[in-house]
Amino acid sequence: MAHFGAICPAYFTGHLNTMLPLAQELKRRGHRVTLIGIIDAEAKTVAGLEFLTFGKEEFPQGAMTEALNYLSKLSGLAAYSYVVNLLKKEANALLRDGLESIKNAGVDALLVDQVSVGGGTIADLLDIPLITICSSLISHPSHSVPPKYTNWKYNPTWWGKLRNQVGYAFYGRVTKPMIDVVVEYRRQWNLPLYSHPNDAYSQLAQITHQPPELEFPRENLPEWFHFTGPFHYSGTRKPVPFPWDKLTGKPLIYASLGTLVNSQVDVFDKIATACEGLDAQLVISLGGSATPESLPNLPGNPLVVEYAPQLELLQKVTLTITHAGMNTTLECLNNAVPMVAIPIAFEQPGIAARIAWSGAGETIPLKRLTVPRLRKAISQVLTKPSYKQNALRLQEAIKRAGGVTRAADIIERAVSTGKPVLTGTI
Repeated sequence: MAHFGAICPAYFTGHLNTMLPLAQELKRRGHRVTLIGIIDAEAKTVAGLEFLTFGKEEFPQGAMTEALNYLSKLSGLAAYSYVVNLLKKEANALLRDGLESIKNAGVDALLVDQVSVGGGTIADLLDIPLITICSSLISHPSHSVPPKYTNWKYNPTWWGKLRNQVGYAFYGRVTKPMIDVVVEYRRQWNLPLYSHPNDAYSQLAQITHQPPELEFPRENLPEWFHFTGPFHYSGTRKPVPFPWDKLTGKPLIYASLGTLVNSQVDVFDKIATACEGLDAQLVISLGGSATPESLPNLPGNPLVVEYAPQLELLQKVTLTITHAGMNTTLECLNNAVPMVAIPIAFEQPGIAARIAWSGAGETIPLKRLTVPRLRKAISQVLTKPSYKQNALRLQEAIKRAGGVTRAADIIERAVSTGKPVLTGTI
């Protein structure tokens, strides 16, 4: 049995909720799994998994709570730049502190989130297998596909590809400080420098929890790239109380802006106003950004909670109004729930563009959000059968993809053979 180290920005719920079920599945199969992260992430680690900390200098106890509170008030490029700086600091701490700790812990292989840019360098130096886990949209640059941080539609024309190329160049400049940290350590350790962004990813297996039906047509993905569908399941989530007795039995509209950039009280007000008068009940989850008591009285008297048991609630939902975070999007599709997306930051615009492209929902950019636009989109998704039909189509695609079981099969084969696991072989 192997000892896996799992590296991800565990203070981001979406990334953690992808890695934990995978870690739990490997542990169930008899492997040892250690989550590797900053000290504030330890409390989020589920029972049965070990934890190895690094970066206490940059990230002392409580530092990430303060950082995430600040982040929750940002949107767009400001939020993206702030997270790049956090990931830069984390990469430096991981490469400075984590190497000896991981070596001393006897880790045999690393599962590394695609945004944890230092993990691949540690695997190279220790000469242990690396598996890349894509917990958000696929990051691999491709001129056939718009950068994931944009809401651009898929456009395979020459000018569409040129636009994409310019977009990748822009975001490459934004992320350069983070990449420079890795370059400097690779120089110090006499490791080959990366010649392409994709070089930082595994040459054995790269796994995304997207189904392929939620991705634009892509060119030049590695032969060892796998679409397995979602990993998450409720066993890795803490129970959340919810006033089930207050549900009226009417069609349920669920609104959530996630747990990061979610301090958008005006957006919640617009959502409530747009839903007022519909023959439906609106449930709003604040994602910890505020308490229900702190909000002004919202139109239509929606049911407002600080957190919602999302996996259980989605089994009853007719429509979700979402920030288009990857986990919420996949959880909606796993329950065949169509969406209206209001992307705020990070890769959310790209996910929202794919929701619209797949036919499973509509999207409204945050800067263009008005009550009339939102009401029109909600009414359209509620009344036009094609949205539900496409959500059902993606639900079936997720069932076929194999999920966490197939992902673990791929990982085990890659580590046991030391050879690339090619697409279609598992």
